[in-house]
Amino acid sequence: MKLHAVAGWVVGLAALFAFSTEPAVAAPKPVRVDSGWLEGVGEGGLTVYKGVPFAAAPTGDLRWREPQPLAAWSGKRTADSYAPACMQSGVSMPGETPSAISEDCLYLNLWVPKHRNARLPVLVWIHGGGYSNGSASMPLYHGDRLARRGVIVATVAYRLGVLGFLAHPELTRESEHATSGNYGLLDQVAALRWIQRNIAAFGGDPARVTIAGQSAGAMSVSVLMASPQTLGLFQGAIAQSGGVFEPLQMAPSYLLANAEHDGEKYAASIGAKSLSALRALPASKLLEGGAGAIGHPVVDPYLLPRAPYDVFASGQQAKVPVLLGSNADEARALTDVSRVKAATFAADLERSFGPLPAAIVAAYPHGTDAQARRARLDLERDLRFGWDMWAWARLSAKSSRASVFFYNFAQRPPFPPGSPYEDWGASHYAELWYVFDHLEQMPWTWTPGDRRLADTMASYWTNFVKSGNPNGRGLPTWPAYHGSDVGVMFLRDPPGIGGVPGLDRLRVFDTVYEAVRGVGPGAH
Repeated sequence: MKLHAVAGWVVGLAALFAFSTEPAVAAPKPVRVDSGWLEGVGEGGLTVYKGVPFAAAPTGDLRWREPQPLAAWSGKRTADSYAPACMQSGVSMPGETPSAISEDCLYLNLWVPKHRNARLPVLVWIHGGGYSNGSASMPLYHGDRLARRGVIVATVAYRLGVLGFLAHPELTRESEHATSGNYGLLDQVAALRWIQRNIAAFGGDPARVTIAGQSAGAMSVSVLMASPQTLGLFQGAIAQSGGVFEPLQMAPSYLLANAEHDGEKYAASIGAKSLSALRALPASKLLEGGAGAIGHPVVDPYLLPRAPYDVFASGQQAKVPVLLGSNADEARALTDVSRVKAATFAADLERSFGPLPAAIVAAYPHGTDAQARRARLDLERDLRFGWDMWAWARLSAKSSRASVFFYNFAQRPPFPPGSPYEDWGASHYAELWYVFDHLEQMPWTWTPGDRRLADTMASYWTNFVKSGNPNGRGLPTWPAYHGSDVGVMFLRDPPGIGGVPGLDRLRVFDTVYEAVRGVGPGAH
């Protein structure tokens, strides 16, 4: 029903204007990882390792297989340049498509601060991009500003689109786990296992790893928390605007049998009559035909045996501290509402999302065209992000003794007047410049309040990575969320605590979703 994997193109805005002013210095001493010696580069007082492989290239016969161990290399490998991004078509936004793409793309990047035999906490960033585009090396995600606050930052790549999420009956039959479709997520697991084995060589603490992501990256965090394959791989989780919690009855394509059927339709669309024919095609050919319809997690016997909602509702998820939330104006960057009309409101929604329950549509009054435009933005925000993050927060607060910190990002970045995005407000992805403390990457008129908030948010995030708690000296107190109607941190200048935004409408979603699942009101 709902397109969780959204707005991959908007992050290209940052890539378009990003730059680095940090000169490289003498190469640091090499470190030994399980595949050989690795040498990084010095940048601005940090050691940066770019393009570090964590699994074998998923090419040839390894295409659409679980990531395989990396072969050892001889001599010293210099990690001084970013690897190509995973295969993707890109979008029409200038600057979005990476400068290089390749099927050989399972690499990560590390930003390591100076340390004296310390065991530093580790932030592992999973990029967004709708599971169809994006990159681990986008300048917006560079970990330099966060690493200077005393954490190691790792950004990881994973297979995208049809190469990362194709389910197909032939793939399922050849799998020792009797499944197919979650290759991109298995790549993330492989990266986390690599970090467990090797991060101590960089001064990191494998017992203090926090996974984090935005949009599709946050969806991945919800899956990783619900997966039986990730036990002990991380000790904290951060999720920004994305989760997989809707009823499977309303997202049937997430079921393996349906995903396999979609895979067969895709194969036919490019004229491939067998798995061997698919593997024989060049990677670029695979991006044609119906490839755009492939790209989401699959509930399968191995990685994700149960839907995340069911795992969290029964308290079987990873019991780790969680920091999560969404943005006040999520949908503004995703939807053009200039042509939304009251008379066609319901029909337009159905074209975008499929049939929606009448109770949900009715919760967003749309009697006039102006009301319809506002209703479309509010409904899409809550449908794609607001309810998922609220469900995630309250289920975690109820079923886990670990702390939950719930936020709503409400700051309006100074998008340039006259630009197509001047009135986007606190839109999807707008928090990223603040989280990574990278305001300087955009030539906009940032205010002192923006800079204060960026410093505050970067401190909250790195404090959470260090201790499982965002609070620290000089910061506004952020209380843990206990599942009630209040206790949300509004991230703006100045920050403040308030109630759950739009709670009455979120409760409508809750009632409808519970009915679809066949459970009684309030049963979680």
